[in-house]
Amino acid sequence: MLNQFTTVLINELESPQVARGLGSGWVSGALGLLLAIAGLVAVLCMRFPQLLTAPEIRAAVDVVLFRMVVHGVLISGFVLASMSLLLRQHKVLGLTAVILILLALALGGSQVRAEGELTSGVYFGLDWFMLNLMLTGIIFLPLERIFQRRPQSVFRSEWREDLFYFLISSIMVQSLTFMSLAPSHYVAGNFDLAAVQSIVASQPLWLQFFEVMLLTDLVQYWLHRVFHKVPFLWRFHAIHHSAQSLDWLAGSRMHFIEIIFLRSLTIIPMNVLGYEQSVIYAYLIVVYLYSTYIHSNVKFDIECLKPFIVTPRFHHWHHGLEREAIDVNFAIHFPLFDRLFGTYYMPQDKWPQAYGVCSSPVPTGYWKQFMYPFRGYIKETENANQRNPSTGSGQSDKSTQM
Repeated sequence: MLNQFTTVLINELESPQVARGLGSGWVSGALGLLLAIAGLVAVLCMRFPQLLTAPEIRAAVDVVLFRMVVHGVLISGFVLASMSLLLRQHKVLGLTAVILILLALALGGSQVRAEGELTSGVYFGLDWFMLNLMLTGIIFLPLERIFQRRPQSVFRSEWREDLFYFLISSIMVQSLTFMSLAPSHYVAGNFDLAAVQSIVASQPLWLQFFEVMLLTDLVQYWLHRVFHKVPFLWRFHAIHHSAQSLDWLAGSRMHFIEIIFLRSLTIIPMNVLGYEQSVIYAYLIVVYLYSTYIHSNVKFDIECLKPFIVTPRFHHWHHGLEREAIDVNFAIHFPLFDRLFGTYYMPQDKWPQAYGVCSSPVPTGYWKQFMYPFRGYIKETENANQRNPSTGSGQSDKSTQM
């Protein structure tokens, strides 16, 4: 029964454009559902802060202003859900929103009291997920509606997979941070960089920020290129390239192993060379929003800046299915590195027509995609052993992006 209800709910969210016009109750239902989910998540975070919130954010979940916002969110969600119930023939959006709001109220609503101590320890960043989703959604959803390049619904094909990737990378923020910092801690603990750190720290903050952007992008460029060239690593990166639609949410589609590998090595320069913490925090915010931006479904490019910084069209060509889009545009911030190393491609006023991976189809669904790199490696190893049983090895074919 739950599966049937979920299927009906998803079908309603993915309704065709003609069934989502103003006055149909779809907009009020979708917004009411979003606010209901946000309100329920906020109530859960206030009730179980030691389990569901990051230590850096916990202090904010028990202040009066936050509770007032949650109260407003729940009321607004209920009003919108009621409008949808009145206007829409199919009631599932409004009904689901009302049920979630009632559940939030049953848990204590905006006056809920915390259970457990506000200590550190193991936690899931549910608050981080909701904060990220609301922040990026508020910024990029209007941009993609106003400057939309390709006609594409918010609830386009594969949106559920990408949202789940977004959820996993957010709630696992503690594990990702711990594993990502391990190489930096090793370098800092085994090499004496005091002289370099002193020089770096004496520089103006703006120069430090530029250097961090430059150094991390240089490391990212070569790591990105290696992930395309090494067959086993490509299987992980192919998950990211399997997205057939690009928008603000598609950039979150990355295999958990690739996230750890890329983050841990990319951040070594800024973590061990003595850059100010304020510079590092500023970089993390900028790179997060910028990565979302270059995947977004927006059509404008700032032509005068195009030779100097990565734009959406530049990065969309990296995801393109056209033959000329294979293994180009690896940089994340500065096209300079692609120009220097011969991988720059930017045709005049032209965008790729399609995205994805066609030579080695990636399965759909998070868990199948999670296992895909390992199953592919095991299968190729078995085939290699069959081709050359005396040595137990063989030359494998690269799963290239096309």
